[in-house]
Amino acid sequence: MTLLRRSVLQSIGLGAASLAVPSFGRRAQAAAPGPAPVLHRFHIGDATVTALLDGHLALPTAAFTGSDPAAVEAALAGTLYQAKDGGVEIPVNGYLVERGGKYTLIDTGTAQLMGPDLGGLSAALAASGVAAADISTVLLTHMHPDHAGGLLAADGSAAFPNAELVIAETEWGFWQDDAIMASVPADAQGFFQMARNTTAPYADRLKLFSGEVEAAPGFTAVPLPGHTPGHSGFMLDGGDTQLLIWGDIVHSTALQFPHPEWTIPFDVDQALAAQTRKAMFERAAADQLLVTGMHIDFPGLGQVAREGDSFAFHQAPWQFGI
Repeated sequence: MTLLRRSVLQSIGLGAASLAVPSFGRRAQAAAPGPAPVLHRFHIGDATVTALLDGHLALPTAAFTGSDPAAVEAALAGTLYQAKDGGVEIPVNGYLVERGGKYTLIDTGTAQLMGPDLGGLSAALAASGVAAADISTVLLTHMHPDHAGGLLAADGSAAFPNAELVIAETEWGFWQDDAIMASVPADAQGFFQMARNTTAPYADRLKLFSGEVEAAPGFTAVPLPGHTPGHSGFMLDGGDTQLLIWGDIVHSTALQFPHPEWTIPFDVDQALAAQTRKAMFERAAADQLLVTGMHIDFPGLGQVAREGDSFAFHQAPWQFGI
């Protein structure tokens, strides 16, 4: 398995020492206080889902394995998407689900790990009227810093003091494996330490799952390996409606629906990531699933449609007045 080779990390300017992304993210404004709270609510059956925006970052188009400038230009042509300074803007989302008076958070954003243009999820959560202490369950799609960073409060304690942390056993085992950590370049080892640090305060309330099982009440885990070994989605059962929250199946709405074969350096197994994405697109289109994800254009709710030999994402209308 190829794990974030040093040359790949250097090519996108990623240093693991601070886990910040200075040349990978948007141009930082030193005095910026962080993103303003952005949220949107919608109903899935008897569940209320609140999309929480953590912020945005710019992903270099050259980082998409298999792409070339002409193909990128063709994919963006006739759309409102633009490549600026060689990068496309992608959001970082999290999702709060309320059902029966219980609150579940799926992914936690970046906190302060990735610069001032990210880290807005906690403010969005507060603006929704829900306190961190109200969260009873945190589901992690995987343990990358833009998903697990928000597990920690500023003082290093658990940001969600009453929450059970739920992670795929395969995902947990990968990031906790000392032999794997020792085998990767030094640049990548910081990701392992980050994954361990952010989850450490939850050691006494950690739940691991394996396979397609009930991960939490009303949520069925859907294994989606490739981006990371234990990368998982969660199918929310809203009674008469379902929603698949699929994590990082897609990083760029603009590029990966028309080109599901394009991968990124952060896919631990790029071939498997592409295979999983194509299979998920096929399933979602055939079954007309409602889906959302952490890097689909905010708020991310919609359906996948087949377009010839490729796919497109049809964003759902906003549900107003909720």
